[in-house]
Amino acid sequence: MKRILVITALLLIVGYGLFEARRLIEGPRLAIDSPIDGSATSTTLVTVTGWVENISFLTINDQAASANEQGRFVYRYSPPVGYTALTVAATDRFGRRVEKRVTFTLLTYCPVKL
Repeated sequence: MKRILVITALLLIVGYGLFEARRLIEGPRLAIDSPIDGSATSTTLVTVTGWVENISFLTINDQAASANEQGRFVYRYSPPVGYTALTVAATDRFGRRVEKRVTFTLLTYCPVKL
């Protein structure tokens, strides 16, 4: 009976340790909420939003960026007219990296003259 209790306690401790370590094991996570990939806009200031988990470093187009305590990031960007591609990359403390790319098109405003 004593042996069963010891084995059960060890299994519970190991199981709990693995459960808590799951974030370290799975590596960085990243998602881009807006803009929607392949979309078009006429707004000259584009806001890129998303979330990250398990990271130590975040970049957007190879420039350092930051996320708040909940893992949300906001990046405001004034792209040139036409097709634009943004790359968001996240790295964890073990050097594992994940990146996502979002593309959109900035349209020009052309009033019709009558």
